[in-house]
Parts: sequence; structure tokens; C-alpha cells
Amino acid sequence: RKIFCLKRGEELCGVIVYSYPPPTCFGRRLVLPKMSIKELNEKLSIISRVVVHPKYRTIGLGVKLVRETLDKAGTPHVEMPAVMAKYNPFAEKAGMRKIAEQPPPKEALAIAEVLSKLGFNIHLLGSEKYVLNKLNTLSDKEIRTIREAFIKHSHARFMKYFFCHMPFGRKEAYAKAVRQAILERLTRLIKVCGFLMQTKIYLFWENPNNSAKAKSSK
Repeated sequence: RKIFCLKRGEELCGVIVYSYPPPTCFGRRLVLPKMSIKELNEKLSIISRVVVHPKYRTIGLGVKLVRETLDKAGTPHVEMPAVMAKYNPFAEKAGMRKIAEQPPPKEALAIAEVLSKLGFNIHLLGSEKYVLNKLNTLSDKEIRTIREAFIKHSHARFMKYFFCHMPFGRKEAYAKAVRQAILERLTRLIKVCGFLMQTKIYLFWENPNNSAKAKSSK
């Protein structure tokens, strides 16, 4: 939809990307009524990417990028689901409101507990290299323990990794796929679990000019 860049001379310091919103997003129902896809595209943008050059990450450029572009997105509302917002609230500092938090699902927590008991560093589950190296040090029995944990604590995101269009009887097919998965596929499944372990934040912004227009029209 729109991309804005922040430069220092000819040097690119940061980029922010505004995209069309997905049909659904956790937290959205708390601030907006149900809308058609057409309405969503007209009234809502989603911040899908904020990238700041490592050299400039400590001087508030993330805040500057968001604050100075929110009203340029071309829609009365902007949303931003994020996993880092809890630790780096730059979007809130830029004027967005934190609406909701989505904690890790119980299935991911249960699998993480199994992995932790087998010596995995839960904070490194997003690293395929780390996970694969760790799997290669485990016994066949320990690998089976991990497979059975994924089967017992199945989650839609785990199933989706194996099947884009999940057929009827998908649980049985999923269990078979997990038991037969090579270590590289099991590694990526663990990476999905690591992603689910991150608390998600939903942030929202409403153009104040839009609010003023709504009040004056009443």
C-alpha cells in the first residue's frame, strides 16, 4: 500500500511498510465493528514492517518513523500486531494504543516444557541451526518424546505446517506426518512452537482528524 523511507543524506536509515489488512486479526474486534473486506481496505492499514539500520536503533528512529507516517497511510485507522512491542514499546511512544495481549497457547507451553526438560534453551527455538544441532545430540527415545508431545498437544499452526488445506481426519494424518518427519522438518515445527511462545501485542491508532469529523457530523 505505502512505503516510507528515512534517510540521512544518501544513507538509508529506516523503512516502514503499510499494507492492506488481513481479513481477521486478534484484538481488532475490540476497537472496530465487523466490516467487509472492501470496508477494511478503505478504512484500515496495517504496519507490516518497521526496519531501522542497526547503527541508528538507539536514537528513537522507530518512534520517528511511526509517528511521522501514521497520518500519511491514507486510512482513518492503523493497526500493528507485534511480538516485540512488549519489550520495545516504540509504537506506543509514537502515539499508538496497546489494545490487547495474546499470551502463548497452552499447547505451545506444554511442548516448551518438554523441550526444556530435554535441555533446550526456550529462547533459542527460533534458531533452526541451534534446534537442529540440539536434536542431533538426542537419543531416539528423546526424539520420540518430542514427536509424541507435538501429537498430544496439537495446535492448528502445527497442523498447518504439514497441510495447507487440512483434510477430514487431519489429526490422524498430522500424527502420521509428525512421526515420519525427518529432523529438518521437526526443526521447523519446533521453530513454529518458538514463534507461538512469544506474547503478541495488538496496537491501534485512530486519526484524530477523523474523530473530530465524526463528532461534528452528529
